Amino acid sequence: MLLLVCRLLACIPLRIAHAIGRILGRLVYALPGRFRDRLRANAAQAGYRDPAFCWRAAGETGAMIAELPHVWFRHEETMAKVIMAEDALRSLVEPVRVQARGILFLSPHLGCFEAMARRGAIVAPLTVMFRPPRKSYLEPLLLEARNTSGLLAVPANPNGVKQLLRVLKAKGMVGVLPDQVPKEGNGVWAPFFGRLAYTVTLPGKLASHTGAAVIGMACERLPKGQGWRTHYARVPEPLPESPEQQAALFNQVMESLIRQFPEQYLWSYHRYKEPRHAPTPSALSRTLSNG
Repeated sequence: MLLLVCRLLACIPLRIAHAIGRILGRLVYALPGRFRDRLRANAAQAGYRDPAFCWRAAGETGAMIAELPHVWFRHEETMAKVIMAEDALRSLVEPVRVQARGILFLSPHLGCFEAMARRGAIVAPLTVMFRPPRKSYLEPLLLEARNTSGLLAVPANPNGVKQLLRVLKAKGMVGVLPDQVPKEGNGVWAPFFGRLAYTVTLPGKLASHTGAAVIGMACERLPKGQGWRTHYARVPEPLPESPEQQAALFNQVMESLIRQFPEQYLWSYHRYKEPRHAPTPSALSRTLSNG
């Protein structure tokens, strides 16, 4: 039934879907609750304190959700609306290919990251990691929606990590969302918009063990249902050795992408959550992180 509903929603023109999503996002923001509180607090932490910015960001969160059925079930039409910065991508990818290295793409929860992955898979097969949904009934829907030609989704567990390692060692391409809060013991504290955030160490481990190049990427949502535009940022090399320094570097690259179109970042995500049993950063570290 859920799959049928999503397919029906995919029939709505993209421009109308975005408009409906923005209205719903702002309606939810108007109500007291965690969505509004986290969005305001996280945006303010990054320097975006204007109330008008928060209203726009709430609307873009709604648009992010409303466009998913369109992206999942109208693949060819969606790909035709992704404006690919081909010269920028080629200038980043070709030197890596000459060096016979794999590529690790990092994308924050910014714009339409689902379309970003699908568009990248047209260039070459792409394996992406996702966190299985808490509600088990959603898993079949997401598996069918995300596994398409050239794109393979693997779960965020040890088996999924092994698959990513195999792909990178074979000089392939993988994608990871680096701004998800990891489970306790699987992260380090690193600055993110001037505040320490518990940050996943997987990207650094993947790059260090395979010699893969790391490239940040994002897909900007264009107005009036015109589609999306891709953006890229190469992570400087050589990578730092410590997990803390690697995480800080990746967070900096994610910040640079987010600041290009900040309203489209998922500010309502609980990015500064402290997982239970995770090591607590010292008071001195917090002071230094906040400048």
